[in-house]
Formats: sequence, structure tokens, C-alpha cells
Amino acid sequence: MEGWTPRTWTALAALSGLLSVAFGAFAAHGVDSWKAVEWLKTGAQYQMIHALAVFGAFALHRAGAKGMGLVTALFFFGTLVFSGSLYAMALGAPRILGAITPIGGLSFMAAWALMAWRGFSMPNQA
Repeated sequence: MEGWTPRTWTALAALSGLLSVAFGAFAAHGVDSWKAVEWLKTGAQYQMIHALAVFGAFALHRAGAKGMGLVTALFFFGTLVFSGSLYAMALGAPRILGAITPIGGLSFMAAWALMAWRGFSMPNQA
């Protein structure tokens, strides 16, 4: 996270949300293939959820919560790989690219697991 400023993470999360809306709209209005529509919808849904998760995890990081810098990066990496591979296939990339999609999903799961672990290990304060 060194060198990644609040401005950088805010802009990346916001752009991720923007792309989510754009790909969701493209799914609704720009493609005819039902499979492409499903890939775009799934990618957009996960991207939007994790754009918000990037904002939240980074806010926790800035507030001093341990491990949240890594969580932020895992959420963003997961979005790039998971949603990015689905978008690429919807736009005509070879279906073999779908082999990397689960890596993005594992990154999401690792981020959520780390966030939960760090949450349970935080001091209990009123």
C-alpha cells in the first residue's frame, strides 16, 4: 500500500463503480448473446459490490485497522481478474480466459476472510 495515496484508491474504486454501471448497461442494451449478457451481469454485480468494499476497506485502513491495506488490494485485484475476465469473454476473448476467473473469486474470498479475522481480533471497545 506504500505509495498508493487516498486519492489513488478513491479514484480506482470510483472508476470501478463507473465501469460496473457501464458494463451492466451494456448487458441490458448492447449484446444479443444470452451468455454474454450473463457474463456482463455477473461481472458488473461483483464489480459494484467490490468497488464499495474497496472504499470501506481503505477507510478502515486509514482509520488504523490492521490488515485492511491488504484487504483493499485483494478486493481490487479480485475485481480486475474476476470481472475483467468475464467482460473480456463477453466481448469475444477466448473462453479459456474463464480459467482465471476463479483466481479473482479466491481473491475476493481471501479479502473477506482476512477482514473477518481482523475484525474478530480487534480490541472490544465501546
